[in-house]
Amino acid sequence: MSDATLEVNFDGLIGPSHTYAGLSEGNFASQRNRDSLSNPRAAALQGLEKMRHLIRKGLVQGVLPPLPRPAMDFLAQAGFQGTDEDMLDSAGRHAPGLLRAAYSASAMWAANAATVSPSADTRDGLLHFTPANLTTMLHRSLEVPDTVASLIAIFGSPDHFVVHQPLPGHAAFADEGAANHVRLCRAQDEDGVALFVYGRDARGPVTGPFPARQARLASESVARAHGLASERIVFARQSEQAIAAGAFHNDVVCVGALNTLFLHEQAFEDCAGTLQALRRACDGLFDLRPVIVPAAEVSLSDAVASYLFNSQLLQCPGEDRLVLLAPIEVRDHPATRAYCDRLVQSNGPIGRIDYIDVRESMRNGGGPACLRLRVVMTAAERAACHAGVLLTEDRIDALGDVVRTTYRDSLSPADLMDPAFARDCQLAREAVLDVLDLAELY
Repeated sequence: MSDATLEVNFDGLIGPSHTYAGLSEGNFASQRNRDSLSNPRAAALQGLEKMRHLIRKGLVQGVLPPLPRPAMDFLAQAGFQGTDEDMLDSAGRHAPGLLRAAYSASAMWAANAATVSPSADTRDGLLHFTPANLTTMLHRSLEVPDTVASLIAIFGSPDHFVVHQPLPGHAAFADEGAANHVRLCRAQDEDGVALFVYGRDARGPVTGPFPARQARLASESVARAHGLASERIVFARQSEQAIAAGAFHNDVVCVGALNTLFLHEQAFEDCAGTLQALRRACDGLFDLRPVIVPAAEVSLSDAVASYLFNSQLLQCPGEDRLVLLAPIEVRDHPATRAYCDRLVQSNGPIGRIDYIDVRESMRNGGGPACLRLRVVMTAAERAACHAGVLLTEDRIDALGDVVRTTYRDSLSPADLMDPAFARDCQLAREAVLDVLDLAELY
């Protein structure tokens, strides 16, 4: 395995300011749990145990550190003045929504950090990252400069990696990263096919109850910048019905791995046309294996409530069928549990379901797939990336110790005005960076 080209999952470590602030329009869980008490300590430990689970399956696992919070520069840009304590107090009293945005830990959902194209697919043979600009949601747009800095610190070798600048911060280029991108292939070191999913053309009108977050122009721009072969690209429109049902990203209704695409039948405006286009793009490389879940068996509302498709679809060593790493909500929902039982008993490409507890993330609207950025890497690329973020169980234990000693076990939006909490967040993040040998990100 040491010489193999592998898919490495880089999970976002949930930050100490994980709170149910209700900032994400169109994300039903985020809105439903607004103002509830969160547990940042439990959230981060759940995420670390998910990472440990994959290491024990024989997979290579990475981690991305939490970003600095609160974002004091943002509060200053919003007109708040004085000391940090003054700005936190004034924002909490006069603009609590801005204070919540400044503290947002949403970078934990690393699927939105960037779009990634492996070196097997790119014209120059380098591994490309385009950090998402996340312009649709204010709190998420604040992540961009620090995400860029993290990616450069981790993937800094110009002989192996290209970290592009984000697309222009305009609605026409609205980009949500890998949550709207799927790579399909026969084997990780062979040519792949890129499926880019968008919700609207450029600035197109909002025709549903929630904004379509990904613009087609953004997807086209990323594909050009990464030097992908045009005949191996498919652009597909996400269905308005899915967005209205709470599928704010494509990864809430579709996930793929190798030559398998696992999707809800209402994921795309034209599902048959999308699959036909994918088969054309795959021609000569591999046979596409779609697994289409009928609405009669799992409705869109059940899929969104359980996050059936916001699961990780994994190629585990020693297994001849793929493994679906699903949230325990899928197990606990009658319709999705029944479907999964039938799925593994079939002759299809998905042979097992592993259920994982990420309830704290789920209550804020992100499942197992939201928490990770997939990066297909050669052995040389793994050796060239920052070693401290490639996890061992000992490093997970060290991160767990930091979380247990520095993260709070109860947090409400009202706590965000406390200047002592802001200092706690800084110290917790610095302790995480020390474990990962990333002090340059202080």
